[in-house]
Amino acid sequence: MQNIHSHLKEFRAQKGLSQGQLAEKLGVTRQTINAIEQSKYQPSLSLAYDCAKFFGTTIEELFTYK
Repeated sequence: MQNIHSHLKEFRAQKGLSQGQLAEKLGVTRQTINAIEQSKYQPSLSLAYDCAKFFGTTIEELFTYK
């Protein structure tokens, strides 16, 4: 799990959204967004897709393998 790095925080900051605001838009909890941003939790494929779609990017841009 530590090999996946999330860029969600950077994308969220570019839109000027709080963790809570993004969580509400994606239908998850703020804690989920926090855990994803800290790479402590890997989102499901459907959530990763929803994140990418929301930000107008690809899953590969949001989550990189290290």
